[in-house]
Amino acid sequence: MKSTSLYLLTDSHYVSKKNWVEAKPFTFRERSDQIALKATPEILDSFLDKVIADKETDTVLFTGDNVNNCDMNSHYEFRERLEKLVEAGKKVYVIYATHDYSGGGEDNNWFESCRYTETGTEPIESMNKGGLFDFYYDYGPKQALSVHRESGSYTVQLGEGVRLIAIVDNGNGGGYCGLFEDGVEWLKNEIKEAAEKGDYVLLATHHPVLPPWEVYRHVAENEMYGGYRELWDIMLENGVRVIFTGHTHIQNIRKHTDDKGRWFLDISTIALANAAGKMRKITVDSENGSCDVTSIGIEKLGGIDTGGLSAFEYLYPLNFPGIWEKLIPLSASDFGAFLELAEGYLPTEKLKKLKPLIQFAGRKAQKIKLSTAAKLGKTWKTMSASQKAEVKSKSLTDTSYVVLKHIFTGNAPFTPDTAEYKAINGVIKRADKIVNLFNIKAVKKIIPDGSSLWEIAQDFLYNCRTGNDDEIHFSLK
Repeated sequence: MKSTSLYLLTDSHYVSKKNWVEAKPFTFRERSDQIALKATPEILDSFLDKVIADKETDTVLFTGDNVNNCDMNSHYEFRERLEKLVEAGKKVYVIYATHDYSGGGEDNNWFESCRYTETGTEPIESMNKGGLFDFYYDYGPKQALSVHRESGSYTVQLGEGVRLIAIVDNGNGGGYCGLFEDGVEWLKNEIKEAAEKGDYVLLATHHPVLPPWEVYRHVAENEMYGGYRELWDIMLENGVRVIFTGHTHIQNIRKHTDDKGRWFLDISTIALANAAGKMRKITVDSENGSCDVTSIGIEKLGGIDTGGLSAFEYLYPLNFPGIWEKLIPLSASDFGAFLELAEGYLPTEKLKKLKPLIQFAGRKAQKIKLSTAAKLGKTWKTMSASQKAEVKSKSLTDTSYVVLKHIFTGNAPFTPDTAEYKAINGVIKRADKIVNLFNIKAVKKIIPDGSSLWEIAQDFLYNCRTGNDDEIHFSLK
């Protein structure tokens, strides 16, 4: 078997410990970013220890937002870790993205480097866009079969019969993240040359080519790969089966099939800096033309005293779902603690004025059972006796926490045969009717044309895409 394997890591959002002190300014930044910024060195090191321990896999790919705020302290420390991989015998390839450089001039990127002090911030040395290519030259361009200098994109031979085309899709850093015309022509030629040599092609870039959920494209299209429809056509016309992406911080595998039956996969990987961060292991059998993708997380977080907690347990309260799991109970039981946790994340002055309403809503939210949702959605009568007992025992809020947990991790568990799905599904269908009956424009704005709240919700309730966001086996032929 002609086998080639590599690890893919994305969105490490590395922050040097030189860049902050333990005080409100950086704590608030961490809350607003909703990822575990303070622990990013330890998170990255814990993953790299796993990579180094795998003696059979000698290739590692990083797909952008390697550092969080484009500062040179973080870039130097991140590059030191790349060197550690090289010293361990690994081939290392890097793609960079908008968090990795400071904008300026005609570039729309707004990131600026700073150090977080006890009272605010102070500027520190930044990486500019033009400096990225030389800084990371040894990790891709140096080994490349071909380089597109304008974007920094490159092609490398991963192994016998398989090539990686690493697309640096910075574009103009904000309004358009993709390749410009010259880069598109370069990409076409690279795919064509690979085909002429009989090599399979793996594409990788930072921004998503397919939306993780359909509503994403509707409300955040500028966060997708610029010219993504053109890239669809290029992949479909040339039989390129897969592109690996990041940026969304979402563990997601999505398939696009056109009206001719041609298809490709966008395999997006959750951010390392997420509490449930994972890396992908990709194995290509070029003799049989197949590809296997699996996912690997970390159980323990090295370098930090977690008090015996797993990596997930320690980091979860810092992420978006974990914050809300704390905020809702606190809103009813301890308003002072609620405001303290909300500070830097929500507008606390406005919250103070709404204290009675928030406390009332917090108490009610925790009392509502799933059975109430089932009755409102008129699905109660369709449930079996065991399902009725189940929804009577579960709160709607706790069920919502489960949905939130899986927004980034993928593989939400509420398939159509579950009691939770039936209860929530009925309520959403009824909400659709109310939105249409009363023409609620604020809600309609987030619904793509020809879609509905019910169709949007399916992406969040269970994996209605490929069945498993963590692993897949597919043909490259």
